[in-house]
Amino acid sequence: MKPDLSEIKKLAKDKHNENKKYFDKLKKKTPKNLDYVMQELHDNEFKKTNCLDCANCCKTTGPLFTIADIERIAKHLRVKPQQFMAQYLRVDEDNDYVLQTVPCAFLDQDNTCFIYEVRPKACREFPHTDRKKFQQISDITLKNIPICPAVYNIVEEIKKKLPL
Repeated sequence: MKPDLSEIKKLAKDKHNENKKYFDKLKKKTPKNLDYVMQELHDNEFKKTNCLDCANCCKTTGPLFTIADIERIAKHLRVKPQQFMAQYLRVDEDNDYVLQTVPCAFLDQDNTCFIYEVRPKACREFPHTDRKKFQQISDITLKNIPICPAVYNIVEEIKKKLPL
């Protein structure tokens, strides 16, 4: 079953405890081939997933912006970093630079990104399912399941492929 966006939040909520237990076990007893398997599942999922069909991540969450991101994007937009920050960003409770509002101001009607070539590192790496030492970022994955149908599918597949 491949859920669509309208189902994903409910499915993620229903499976949250199961997924949390799975990831807790994964941290305690990490299979040697975990990163390899995750890379394979990630690659397979994104062969059939077009992010432009959804863009829910851009519509519902915002990335963290590093100083390097801010400088790169400001240069691309031909504004000073301070002007970019004042117009688009705020400092959150963790002292990180984040978007003032969501959906993302750089998201176009057709789900493309106005600043795709220079997008923040967090956007380039989303949904993080192909990162090395995957077990260390399983908390991020748990948070991304209700946001991204591809993450939901990858998590369902990892539980089948590496039952604990």
